Amino acid sequence: MQQTITKLYKAVEQHCEGDSTGHDWWHIYRVVRLALRIGKEENANLELVEIASLLHDLDDWKLSADSGNYPNARNLLKENNFDQHTIDRVIEIVEQVSFKGAGVDTTPRCIEAKVVQDADRLDAIGAIGIARTFAYGGAKGRAIYTPDVKPQMHQSFEEYKKSGGHTINHFYEKLLLLKDRMNTETAKEIATERHKFMQLFLDQFYKEWNI
Repeated sequence: MQQTITKLYKAVEQHCEGDSTGHDWWHIYRVVRLALRIGKEENANLELVEIASLLHDLDDWKLSADSGNYPNARNLLKENNFDQHTIDRVIEIVEQVSFKGAGVDTTPRCIEAKVVQDADRLDAIGAIGIARTFAYGGAKGRAIYTPDVKPQMHQSFEEYKKSGGHTINHFYEKLLLLKDRMNTETAKEIATERHKFMQLFLDQFYKEWNI
């Protein structure tokens, strides 16, 4: 099985080549490492956690026009001869990972999904999270900051998908909310320091903006 998972690593790395949105191979790699660390502490199925972490962004709605049935993830699993039960379990985990708006409940149903969601969200906050946020905003042609455009607390996934505000708003619409939405105690501990760093960054940002 480990040899098959090693092939998955290589396939996912190739799939992510050229990404400039912050959803590149190194994001995947960090999420896998975080997920395995959290999963070990939380007694999750580490094999499922590792596979789902590797595949969690292959069909992300922000990156793929055909994300609904997770075709990229399914195809990679089939090509590497995973049985149908494993494929179904992995897809079930992956479909529970994404943030879908401030007012949308995305609490996962199983411990493996909680672990992968936590790992993905941890990589969205802190210093790396800040860097990824501005990378994504730049890739999508978004302004850094427009003072008269206020954050929106999206109440549906459709609202959230249509949002295209400036990058600073994203901190309030998503990133600053994540600390209190972590599922596991392990992730909550890691999130505290990263959350504080984002707050410090925003304080400095406004200080420089308003000079």
